[in-house]
Amino acid sequence: MNVMERFLREEDGIGVVEIILILVVLIGLVIIFKEQLTNLVDSIFEKITRESTSI
Repeated sequence: MNVMERFLREEDGIGVVEIILILVVLIGLVIIFKEQLTNLVDSIFEKITRESTSI
């Protein structure tokens, strides 16, 4: 039981709040730059398709 108490009181590592904050920031960035990301991915796939036909 002593090991479990130490584990619960330990403050090292990443907490749930930090993970949630990171996810919120990442989702916010995706929402803000959605159009730019979509255009970038589309242009990359178009270039891959164009280059693959010449092989």
